[in-house]
Amino acid sequence: MSVLTTLLLFCNIMLLCCVDCTVPLQDDTAPLEVEFHSVDFRNVLHWKHHPRAPEDLQYFVQYKIYGDKQWSVAELCQAIRELQCDLSQETSDPREWYYARVQSASSEGLSPWVISSRFHPQWDTIFSPPKIKLNVTEQGIVVHIRPPRSPLQGERNTRISVAKLQKLIFRLYLIHDGVDKETYETIGCSKKVVIQALNPQTTYCLQAVTITPRSGRTSARGQSTCVTTP
Repeated sequence: MSVLTTLLLFCNIMLLCCVDCTVPLQDDTAPLEVEFHSVDFRNVLHWKHHPRAPEDLQYFVQYKIYGDKQWSVAELCQAIRELQCDLSQETSDPREWYYARVQSASSEGLSPWVISSRFHPQWDTIFSPPKIKLNVTEQGIVVHIRPPRSPLQGERNTRISVAKLQKLIFRLYLIHDGVDKETYETIGCSKKVVIQALNPQTTYCLQAVTITPRSGRTSARGQSTCVTTP
């Protein structure tokens, strides 16, 4: 770690503890458009490089829960050069409200902190469509639905399904000759749908979307998967 980085880290700690720091603040190096982008509860803070800022900028990220007085250091996002920071683990409770802030540092000094808008994972994340697998049986087409996975780890070190963190609906589109024939819906905890009363020796395709009842948001349609009835 360079002497400059060590100094800036020390000064950030001092600022966090409300101790005066003599490093000058540089408004024209401050990051721009600090905001969360969230897909399937992967909560990533993004920002932009100030056009007049020097190229040797490093960034420091902190976060807190709404209502807390003290900011916490995002340990993996100190003295970084990337224009984003994955805060999924730090913002893992989807029911909480969060803020994050970013400060840039260079040989010219520190910028002021730039704070994001308030972020609520349950309201602000968007969801991917579920994956589907089709089997043809005597009953009809059996659709196996696999909900999107969050980046959070469960007890067996497997990624937790988003359906366990948020109430979701999955909608299936039955397509024949490029035209939507029927739609089917199931709640997130149901992982199988059987489609019956189909024409024999006919090719059907299915696409799926994820719907968030709380906000009414609908994901893009997933990849089309096709089977032919016997």
